[in-house]
Amino acid sequence: MLSLDDFLLPGSTLWWVFLAMLTIARGLDLLSTYIATPNLRLEGNPVARWLGWRGGLITNLILVLLFATWPLLAISLTTTSLLVAARNLQSAWVMRSLGEVRYRLWMSDRLAEAPRGLPLLCFLGEAVLFGSVGLGLMAFSEERLIPFAVGMGICGYGVAVAVFTSLSLWRATH
Repeated sequence: MLSLDDFLLPGSTLWWVFLAMLTIARGLDLLSTYIATPNLRLEGNPVARWLGWRGGLITNLILVLLFATWPLLAISLTTTSLLVAARNLQSAWVMRSLGEVRYRLWMSDRLAEAPRGLPLLCFLGEAVLFGSVGLGLMAFSEERLIPFAVGMGICGYGVAVAVFTSLSLWRATH
């Protein structure tokens, strides 16, 4: 049975399992991002925007090969990536139908019409609620690898929502 601090040798059977999980999850995150913002104009992560598609693919390939050696990180990143992909797909159809520029203008108008601070409060509320679920899983996992790592991934998603949404809101208002 794997513990939180176990590592796997590249090429081992479990390493291949974690590599497949990570590859699918990171691939879905990238695919959902591409569906939503093919030119990365709406990408909330400034590093991903800077890397572009080619740099992002290469970086993700390297990361999944490395992260598959640590099951805790592999499960956590898989969880976070799947949640990010789901969130991307939630609005991707609107982004794609309006186009990146029109969607950004539409969203800026919605932000300007909303009571000051309400969008940030709502997004931070989402982050805290997800983080609470993740922390609960971690706290009651009794340090079993899978529930702890899934909880860690949910917390990671909460942090990502808080950080990247705050950055996007700041960019949209400045």
